[in-house]
Amino acid sequence: MADIAVLLKQVPDTNAKIVVNGGRVDEGAVNKWSMSPFDEYALEAALTQGGSITAITCGPERAKKMLTDAAAVGVTELMHIVVDDLTSLDSNQISSILAAAVQKTGASVVFCGKQASDTNSGSTGPGVAEKLGSGCVTMVSELSGDSSEFIVLRPSASGMERVSVSAPCVIAFDKMGTELRRPNVKGIMMAKKKAVETMSVEDLGVDIGSASVTLDNQSPPSEKPEGQMFEGAESVPIVVGKLREEAKVI
Repeated sequence: MADIAVLLKQVPDTNAKIVVNGGRVDEGAVNKWSMSPFDEYALEAALTQGGSITAITCGPERAKKMLTDAAAVGVTELMHIVVDDLTSLDSNQISSILAAAVQKTGASVVFCGKQASDTNSGSTGPGVAEKLGSGCVTMVSELSGDSSEFIVLRPSASGMERVSVSAPCVIAFDKMGTELRRPNVKGIMMAKKKAVETMSVEDLGVDIGSASVTLDNQSPPSEKPEGQMFEGAESVPIVVGKLREEAKVI
């Protein structure tokens, strides 16, 4: 049974209101932060494997609570790489940090979500796999077997396919059919006593270089126009015309 590292990211909750100030998302205005949804499935898959599981996150101080939540459902080790502003790093730098953290744990299997719900880039799994020299399978919706031979289900050009992969490997998860476990009172109380290994990028001894991508500006989507209502059969030509000329759906 191989040790597993699970990569988790704290993101604005899907119901949180996002405010943009000065061309940047105002993180201070976000009223609720949560574990990225696809990462939850990666965590659940790791818990079904058993053995030693290390939850790793890279982010500001507030991300520590997410690690405690992971401990409450059964994660054995917690690692927090403190980075106050993730937006100052590009995906290559973040992959380098996470790969170094995985190496520090000694884990040969890495689970993560297929993409984070805030950026939707999908770069973490493949990026970490490249840094580690590991095999990588993404968009996984089913998992069976163990580190000697995982059998995973993923989409392909012709439908769905089953692929086998063994450690060392990185598996990035899509939504799965399994029910996510929630912490009970005992788990929550024990998690409060769980130590979090906290370190900086410098502590990892990894040279992340400079960012090759910079963010110039963020802006909210334009407001949707007010809805229009039509009644009666005589409105059909008007509705058809609007669908054709304005909505351009017919």
